[in-house]
Amino acid sequence: MVKWIVLAVVVAALVVPALAVRPVLVRLPGLHRAALGLQQRQAQAESLAVGAEALQQRVTALQEQADTMAQRLAVIKAKRGE
Repeated sequence: MVKWIVLAVVVAALVVPALAVRPVLVRLPGLHRAALGLQQRQAQAESLAVGAEALQQRVTALQEQADTMAQRLAVIKAKRGE
């Protein structure tokens, strides 16, 4: 009789944690896919940030060229007497 009680306690001690861990183990593949998707989005965001920085530098260079051209145009107009 004592053997059955001990056996029941041991089995319960093994079954309860297994039942508690099961939902987590079931979700692992989905979590893994989500993590991979987030890593891909992070890589895309970093790539876009690099592109945006290059574009900002190009815009700055074009603005400087536009300022230079405006100054030259002002000099030309001043020489013409406009």
